[in-house]
Amino acid sequence: MSFIKTTESDSKHNHLEKMSVPELLQNINNEDKTVAYSVEKSLPQIEKLTEKIVEKLNAGGRLFYIGAGTSGRLGIVDASECPPTFGVPHDLVIGLIAGGDTAIRKAVEFAEDSENQGWKDLQKENISEKDIVIGIAASGTTPYVIGALKKCNENNISTGCITCNEGSPLALTAQFPIVVIVGPEFVTGSSRMKAGTAQKLVLNMISTTAMIQLGRVKGNKMVDMQLSNNKLVDRGVRMIMTELNVSEKEAQTLLEKYKNVRAAINNFKNG
Repeated sequence: MSFIKTTESDSKHNHLEKMSVPELLQNINNEDKTVAYSVEKSLPQIEKLTEKIVEKLNAGGRLFYIGAGTSGRLGIVDASECPPTFGVPHDLVIGLIAGGDTAIRKAVEFAEDSENQGWKDLQKENISEKDIVIGIAASGTTPYVIGALKKCNENNISTGCITCNEGSPLALTAQFPIVVIVGPEFVTGSSRMKAGTAQKLVLNMISTTAMIQLGRVKGNKMVDMQLSNNKLVDRGVRMIMTELNVSEKEAQTLLEKYKNVRAAINNFKNG
């Protein structure tokens, strides 16, 4: 099926090389301002996919992100931030990128063009019907991602996607598609810009909402966060002070003892 890639459409701005620095920055910012409104239009789609993710995770499944280039990197970023932010296991949310870990830093030529490699990469993670897979591709035409989702569908594995082109092969393949139409990029075809920003916003929404639904936030605080640096330790101390109305010293003692904000609060209240 043929469709128009709005992400590849000609920029609304021309003669960029003749613009001053302030003009370039203002025009880029003006384009960026439209992204959140584009995401808002896709909220019903985001809701359907997120509810399915929560269902799968509550039943012991895992969430996979799979993509290439910028899209793959965004998935890896979101997956990698779930354990330290919400205290979940590292294998609960997994990001896969065409070309493997090398592609996180450097582009791997033609890695995204294999229709079979995405499924092979998922099989290495022992993918099963319990899991759910989200394909991320701004264009909606990446073979690595589409091929993976097709095989998932064939094997009764739930699939979603995040793309920025209406009617794309990826959107038509995914069971729970999210399509955010951001329009032409400031630099024609540079989908790391508005499309990438839209994908990042959607990923933030999906993972944060899912983790809250899984009980990984108390009030509005990250009580299950990993205390992996001094900033987070200090934040944990302040959370305990506020929640329990204790002194800083008492809060520090509790956190040192229980190594976790939620545990410190619960044990104090139950003690």
